[in-house]
Amino acid sequence: MRTDSSPGTLPAREHLPAAPAGTPVLDVVIPVYNEEKDLQPCVRRLHEHLAGTFPYAFRITIADNASTDTTPRVAARLAAEIPEVTTFRLEQKGRGRALRAVWSASDAPVLAYMDVDLSTDLNALLPLVAPLISGHSDLAIGSRLARSSRVVRGPKREFISRVYNLILRGSLQARFSDAQCGFKAIRRDVAQVLLPLIEDTGWFFDTEMLVLAERAGLRIHEVPVDWVDDPDSTVHIVRTATDDLRGVWRIGRALATGSLPLDRLTRPFGDDPRDREIKDVPRGLARQLVGFCFVGGLSTLFYLLLYSGFRVFTGSQTANALALLVSAIANTAANRRLTFGVRGRGGAVRHQAQGLVVFGIGLSLTSGSLAALGAATSEPAHSTELAVLIAANLAATVLRFLLFRAWVFPDRRDAETTVFASYDSKGSYTSYASYDNAQFRAGEAADGTWRDATAQLLPVRPHDTDARDFR
Repeated sequence: MRTDSSPGTLPAREHLPAAPAGTPVLDVVIPVYNEEKDLQPCVRRLHEHLAGTFPYAFRITIADNASTDTTPRVAARLAAEIPEVTTFRLEQKGRGRALRAVWSASDAPVLAYMDVDLSTDLNALLPLVAPLISGHSDLAIGSRLARSSRVVRGPKREFISRVYNLILRGSLQARFSDAQCGFKAIRRDVAQVLLPLIEDTGWFFDTEMLVLAERAGLRIHEVPVDWVDDPDSTVHIVRTATDDLRGVWRIGRALATGSLPLDRLTRPFGDDPRDREIKDVPRGLARQLVGFCFVGGLSTLFYLLLYSGFRVFTGSQTANALALLVSAIANTAANRRLTFGVRGRGGAVRHQAQGLVVFGIGLSLTSGSLAALGAATSEPAHSTELAVLIAANLAATVLRFLLFRAWVFPDRRDAETTVFASYDSKGSYTSYASYDNAQFRAGEAADGTWRDATAQLLPVRPHDTDARDFR
């Protein structure tokens, strides 16, 4: 599935419109598990800060994850005393589960969360959510690893945090600097589409959310924070690290196989005139040309190495055919993924078969060139053979790109697509999409099989379990 050619489901980012008085723009979630001691001072301090500095209406939501102490009573008392405070009770633990449940139900256009210990300086809260309100960014995270951040914590946690982020950079090519800082925000329209794609319900929830958002091309804003470690934290480091590594493996495998429908998260470009399409220029042509040239250069080197190796054991025609066959298979696979953005295994065999037809045309050009060279001279020099093959491959490359673009990996975006919505008699919302006059519900394939609905929110299932402690 190609992520760069689908219009996606997210509209262009815009500044949030002015909301009526009392309508919360920001919903700050505080996930808690057995926090009867810290909950009240945390909420009161956060409320005082927001009331005094935040220029929009806000809400503070306490997400209680099956606490067994007096945390529910403390939360209920705070909700009764402070109008901007609400409480949400879950019967199972898991920070990811709490955030999914509250963010899915919230009506605020900007959703955030922070740890109950308030390790992060609250002065970073407004800079965190401002890019989301303005429409500049889709997600925002606090970073303890930014150069201007000031952090106080023990060497053990510092080492673990940096090693974990290095693992993310090396294995998942993550570019964000701090995956686990408990200080993040997201636009609600993004959360509605992103949350159903996240499987984890515990501590890896944050990392999975950021990796998927980044791979889908969403904009992540980072804010340097001042952060003081909580010495009373009860996080099980070894168990959490093990679960996180399992999550890294799961996400890496899903990205490698293309099984994640990241095209749901694509956004159109903004209103910058430079982002607008130029008349009569095919969409994506410049990017595809760059990708094709890059893959072609590597394929040519690979082909020449193979040819030189095969030429030691066989004649020029046989060596050329073998080298071109192997390099053509690799070239088709690389162009399929890198140049034309096709993900997943669907259609891979057909694409390779069509690529072999293109290979046959290239073989005819190069073999014909070698035959012509052999007719001109009985024993051509090896360097002459390579020069002739390079010239023939250049001609074959131009033809290969045109055939790839028009036949093997055609651009399907011009198909007539209509998306509309309806409400049934019970008030339930259903969105439909029509592709070339074929109508089906969002999330339902044309063959009638059901897929994940684009904006369908995953419920909190009573059989979900999370073995680790919440904090």
